[in-house]
Amino acid sequence: MPNTADDEKRIDAIRFLSIDAVQKANSGHPGLPLGAAAMAYALWTRHLKFNPADPKWFDRDRFVLSAGHGSMLIYSLLYLTGYDLGLDDLKNFRQLGSKTPGHPELHHTPGIEVTTGPLGQGISNAVGMAMAEAHLAAVYNREQRIVDHYTYALASDGDLMEGVSGEASSLAGHLQLGKLIVFFDNNHVSLAAPTAVTFTEDVAARYDAYGWHTQSVTADDGNDVAALDAAINAAKQDPRPSLIAVSTIIGYGSPRANTFAAHGEPLGADNVRKTKEALGWPTEPDFFVPDDVLAWWREVGRKGAATQASWNATYAAWKSANPELAAVLERIRDERLPEKLSWPAFNAQNGSVATRDAGGVVMNAIAGELPELFGGSADLDPSTKTYLKGAGDFEPGSYAGRNVHYGVREHAMGAISNGLSVHSGVLPFTATFFNFLDYMKPAVRLAALNKSRVIFVFTHDSFFLGEDGPTHQPVEQLATLRATPNMTTIRPADSLETLEAWKFSIDHRGPVALVLTRQKLPFLGDRRADVGRGAYILKDGAHVADVILIATGSEVSLALEAAQRLEAEGTTTRVVSMPSWELFAQQPQAYRDTVLPPGVRARVSIEAGATLGWERWVGEQGISIGIDHYGASAPAAALASAFGFTAENVAKIASGLLAKA
Repeated sequence: MPNTADDEKRIDAIRFLSIDAVQKANSGHPGLPLGAAAMAYALWTRHLKFNPADPKWFDRDRFVLSAGHGSMLIYSLLYLTGYDLGLDDLKNFRQLGSKTPGHPELHHTPGIEVTTGPLGQGISNAVGMAMAEAHLAAVYNREQRIVDHYTYALASDGDLMEGVSGEASSLAGHLQLGKLIVFFDNNHVSLAAPTAVTFTEDVAARYDAYGWHTQSVTADDGNDVAALDAAINAAKQDPRPSLIAVSTIIGYGSPRANTFAAHGEPLGADNVRKTKEALGWPTEPDFFVPDDVLAWWREVGRKGAATQASWNATYAAWKSANPELAAVLERIRDERLPEKLSWPAFNAQNGSVATRDAGGVVMNAIAGELPELFGGSADLDPSTKTYLKGAGDFEPGSYAGRNVHYGVREHAMGAISNGLSVHSGVLPFTATFFNFLDYMKPAVRLAALNKSRVIFVFTHDSFFLGEDGPTHQPVEQLATLRATPNMTTIRPADSLETLEAWKFSIDHRGPVALVLTRQKLPFLGDRRADVGRGAYILKDGAHVADVILIATGSEVSLALEAAQRLEAEGTTTRVVSMPSWELFAQQPQAYRDTVLPPGVRARVSIEAGATLGWERWVGEQGISIGIDHYGASAPAAALASAFGFTAENVAKIASGLLAKA
């Protein structure tokens, strides 16, 4: 059935707000909003459950513009439906300080669910959101269904070319996430060329193989609202995740239609005018929306208030019938911790363990009282020690389980966890070997950009893992994480520091990386392990220090051994454990000067990783002992000797530094 004239006007309002904004900014991507406006219209006006007056309503549907370069599509929708986004915000598209940045950003624009733009991430985030919905529904729904919403994503060919989307989609199919619906904007054009030069696979067949329900909409160049509506209805009826491939024309209606020139640059003023003429839209003024069209769109937005009011009544009935469950859900929703957690105790009798083992003990001790803790590893939980015992597996038919088996899919694991976090209601964790940060770095970066509450557990943290060799021995990863804004990296020295690191992590409003050992470490004594301050004095000499040894992780015990040698030689030595550069840098200068007195310039850092950046803490006259080359395959003790990580060598270097002074 052809679209009505009213449908066309309402769709065109999306199109022309979008291309006017791109043209005014002289920057942006006009092709996607022109081509995909009809599918967005069908979804937002006939299916999407949302309330502009309460963008964070817990049971709203989630919409993810995975093709984030087409950001003006969603900004136009947000303005039209009445979110806190004005016409002036559209006119300031891509300008400094505006609510309409070049790609959608979480915490920046009301109605944006997650930061998108790096292709493949958004659709993978959407998988995480759908997992969160399935888990929370399984745990909290009773007679009343208070968690019952869909996750929608609009993805481009670029999203589906990036490997992370394949990893995430494969897992979504296995998990049978029936409330995940993805629109594929199948316009056959990428940024630099027609997709035929690189991307000729049968996408629907691939998603069929993943276990998805697939459909194609080809009618009227993907602009047939009735056909789109029917496809969404069919997707909702299928128990599998759904891919709706919509054949669209990039740059629809413009002189650049069906060409890559419509993708990533403004159309030009003359072509904007010609596009408006071709589609019967007034050429003046810019950013024009007829009053009746805007009023109709605003009424679409206002309907969400009634939908939410109905849900509020359902929630009130559920809460009355389940007060204890409601207290838990509201605590989790508001990201508050329980009043009491059963933290384990480590001491000389049980504390000499690998920090990965200590981490596993801590997680399992608090898991029962922290039901929001939810996650898993990349097929490595026997090695990372991150399996939550007795918490069940998150699998089809048992979505209440809290252990996710991600398979060997580190990148998707990170991206899915970002989606879990921004959905709210769960506190996600991931786990893999530290060297495989390389596989998940784009997702870790976006966690930092989003300030997502995700705990990234990395084990096998250095060359001390030994015989697996340089392919598995991380060297540069600590420097990588420390260079990432908003990331807090903690490398604990023993079981007690690991305990404190977990205490910090579950209460932190941002991503945390816990970097843990494979090998056993000695318990360093009962003490106030001040991990939350980033660094603290672990050992002091009887007098003002001649030299300060600063170490992290497994090298802290090495620093203590070296200090004993130096003290025996008459050198007063302070040992500082520095589990987190970031946390130490945030401390008042007075505290930092207490730990690292400016007058003591003889400083040696010891860390089984790249030395890059350590000059900040050891100063110009200090020395950094590290590993600025790849490792080797050999037993750990042999590598320690070969690479200079022995008490004898550390003491020798420190003594030489003092002699030079």
